[in-house]
Amino acid sequence: MKAIYPGSFDPITYGHLDIINRASKLYEKLYIGISEDNLTKQKLFTIDERMQLTKDAISKFNNIEVIKFKGLLVESCNNLNCNVIIRGLRALSDYEYEFKMALMNRSLNNDVVTLFMMP
Repeated sequence: MKAIYPGSFDPITYGHLDIINRASKLYEKLYIGISEDNLTKQKLFTIDERMQLTKDAISKFNNIEVIKFKGLLVESCNNLNCNVIIRGLRALSDYEYEFKMALMNRSLNNDVVTLFMMP
């Protein structure tokens, strides 16, 4: 089974790495999907720098691939033949936003589920 952990990873943090470490044990293949789309946030690093920083941070894992994506996440899931989206929840305030996103993704593709993990 495959999963994707999407985000901006600007930069990748210890919280991200904690989730990556635990999710990599649950799935045979884990994609770290770095978004090219989020235009509302000012980025600290370019997409290429974020990809390289992430690749360097996860180099010890053999079942993880760092990819970039744009557009709808569920479309990327379809293209990758992946049916699980991993999302991190830092605080209760994250839950409401993530819950709405999970419901929207499920309405777009009922075969894709969202798994919430706390770092």
